[in-house]
Amino acid sequence: MRFAIALPLLLLAACGTANSQPAPLAAGTNVDRLLVDKSDRVLIGYAKGREVVRYTHIRLGDAPVGHKRFEGDEKTPEGDYIISGRNPKSAYHLSLRISYPNAADRAYAKARGRSPGGDIFIHGQPNAWIGPTITRDWTDGCIALHNTEIKQLWDAVPDGTPITIRP
Repeated sequence: MRFAIALPLLLLAACGTANSQPAPLAAGTNVDRLLVDKSDRVLIGYAKGREVVRYTHIRLGDAPVGHKRFEGDEKTPEGDYIISGRNPKSAYHLSLRISYPNAADRAYAKARGRSPGGDIFIHGQPNAWIGPTITRDWTDGCIALHNTEIKQLWDAVPDGTPITIRP
């Protein structure tokens, strides 16, 4: 009988939360490549080909399946981009700009008489948000992390870092 009660409690404890603290990075670690897997809800940072940080439970646009094509479609882009800048005064807790749209994204939208959109970032929670970490897809196409995670990434990822976003 005790086993029947203890097992569900152990399984719940093993699940973790979206609010867990990221594992510390060694001082001076520079992430030189990022990989986002939308299906697995993971963002991985690499340094010299070795995984150095992994964030799970990432949040995406409200329509997470498929590649971003147009402004307002609430999809997170897929493909190869770079971290092209940062905004410490963002409406969200820090933000790293992703270079979407690239030339192919612009051409696709233009051929259909539409805007590809832009302003795609990796960022934390909204600055005005006072509740717990938002645990559902809620962005307009960005990648959202817990505030402690974006702070760690902000410190370790230089502008120009390549990022691959996979379906």
